[in-house]
Amino acid sequence: MDLQAYFNAVDQALSALPWAEQWRTQLPVQINEVLNAPHGKREEWLQALAQLPPSTPSIVDLNAAAIQMGQAQDLSPEQQVVLRQSLETFIPWRKGPFNLFGTYIDTEWRSDWKWQRVLPHLSDLTGRTILDVGCGSGYHLWRMRGAGAKLVIGIDPSLFFLMQFQCVRHYLPYEPVYYLPLKSEDLPILKEGEGFDTVFSMGVLYHRRSPLQHLLELKGVLRAGGELVLETLVVEGDERTVLMPEDRYGKMRNVWFIPSTALLELWLRRLGFVAIRTVDVGQTSLEEQRRTEWMRFESLADFLDPTDHNKTIEGYPAPKRAVLIAQLPA
Repeated sequence: MDLQAYFNAVDQALSALPWAEQWRTQLPVQINEVLNAPHGKREEWLQALAQLPPSTPSIVDLNAAAIQMGQAQDLSPEQQVVLRQSLETFIPWRKGPFNLFGTYIDTEWRSDWKWQRVLPHLSDLTGRTILDVGCGSGYHLWRMRGAGAKLVIGIDPSLFFLMQFQCVRHYLPYEPVYYLPLKSEDLPILKEGEGFDTVFSMGVLYHRRSPLQHLLELKGVLRAGGELVLETLVVEGDERTVLMPEDRYGKMRNVWFIPSTALLELWLRRLGFVAIRTVDVGQTSLEEQRRTEWMRFESLADFLDPTDHNKTIEGYPAPKRAVLIAQLPA
């Protein structure tokens, strides 16, 4: 995989956005910091990507629950073996599922379920420019493109997720869907009113020590009249309710603030968002997040109280997730 050629393609895509000129200037430095950071598995991962069998998929379906590229008969039996070996190099696969030439990657999360909860409440994505902050391996990026987006960019500071994303993009190199190995703190400072048409943040807010700062980062790259899609952990309560774990939450150390939906809506109002709606709230099920052949480590069942699945193993309320939609004034 020619990473330089890939990031050149990202730069070319951003060149069509007049407000992105400053970002294009700082991106090479930001990306090189990630790519040049020491990592013991970098060469193994690059070799696995290089071994992906060349093929043009006879079928592409970005709207399928398991994003589909190609059919089994597109590859020889020998190529099928090599494909699976390459994909297994990137276990654990957490967000998906994917179907690559008949190899079904049954990921830890049924991310298609989340997408089905979110999609009915979105503005029409046709022709929109989209940023997905904390995109993981990029499953939802492809679903956004399937819904008609003109340009989709995801950011996540993981070299591993970048490699998983490249496994899929290897077979769709001309799609305007890109992944940048960045944190939300790396996003550009734009003029007020400029930015993407839609900004997603799904599964990020509770990992941030300063949730309001994260919301400001999202606001800062959203155009006037643009739409914010926020999905995060929540607890029951009113505008004064927030849970801050003593240490771990569901065995995760990096969980800081879990607010009520009422408090989330207040945060968004205080920061200048309008048309704020909580469109979905639900407890995460053991069917939606679980251990699979492609994710062989601990999963949700191991994070809950074995005698009461309504509590985490630490005794906190079990994971409940909400989806909120908000806009910036036009």
